Amino acid sequence: MSLFRGAGVAIVTPFTEEKNVNYEELGRLIEYQIEGGIDAIIVCGTTGEPVTMTEEERLSVISFTIEKVEGRVPVIAGTGGNCTENVITFSKKVERLGADGLLVVTPYYNKATQNGLYEHYKAVASVVDCPIIMYNVPSRTGTNLLPDTAARLGKEVDNIVALKEASGNITQVAEVIRRAEGALEIYSGNDDQIVPILSLGGIGVISVLANVVPGATHDMVNEYLDGNVIKARELQLKYMDLIQALFCEVNPIPVKKALELLGFQTKTLRMPLTEMEAKNVVRLEKAMQQVGLLASEKQ
Repeated sequence: MSLFRGAGVAIVTPFTEEKNVNYEELGRLIEYQIEGGIDAIIVCGTTGEPVTMTEEERLSVISFTIEKVEGRVPVIAGTGGNCTENVITFSKKVERLGADGLLVVTPYYNKATQNGLYEHYKAVASVVDCPIIMYNVPSRTGTNLLPDTAARLGKEVDNIVALKEASGNITQVAEVIRRAEGALEIYSGNDDQIVPILSLGGIGVISVLANVVPGATHDMVNEYLDGNVIKARELQLKYMDLIQALFCEVNPIPVKKALELLGFQTKTLRMPLTEMEAKNVVRLEKAMQQVGLLASEKQ
């Protein structure tokens, strides 16, 4: 059974000017997502800046999100890290908070062999009952979860149910799906590859774009799943400039700026992330104008 089908948002974490978590604004963002038709909320993923948060803050943000959502959509919490024992301890705490699922990124910096990745995920899954989505993003972690390893985990570990694939390699995604033989659900981890991955058998996306346009991201996936391939393709192409602008600097710098331009209090970042460069803000504003999110200066 899928944790969700459709579009899940990798939601940002808003901070006050003093760099504390802004819970009031987080609540506004959650309501914006649910009212927009989002299918799941992924909290404390990469976009949520968890690596600059204390464990206490992460647990508090996850707990707040679960309580605010009140079961209206699934809440999936990021619990990954590069120390297996720490991931185990944290995942157990998050499960007790009532998260519907866990998003566990491959270990970074110290990395691991494919056998190490297998043992890491197996160890984490053995101490929790809730479903786990593995997260493969080699550009950030320096580690690539290969198709054979992912498929083996999906087949051998009951509560490893899905993979967020952000390798950018469509051939690799196809190989994972082929070798897993239905044992893993696949979510696109890249907004520019939503429709291509759906065409291979994916069931949704864990999205940065959805922070800004939850309804359109939901529609892109669900139009495809409903058989309206042309409409889904049109939406994918319509938002390509915006997607590229949202990744012209390291995530989540641009998406927090985009939300700020929409009126949310998301300006503050925690170091080492810094304010978006002026030339890139112009690019982002133009992309947002093209899809009607901001008024054009000519109007």
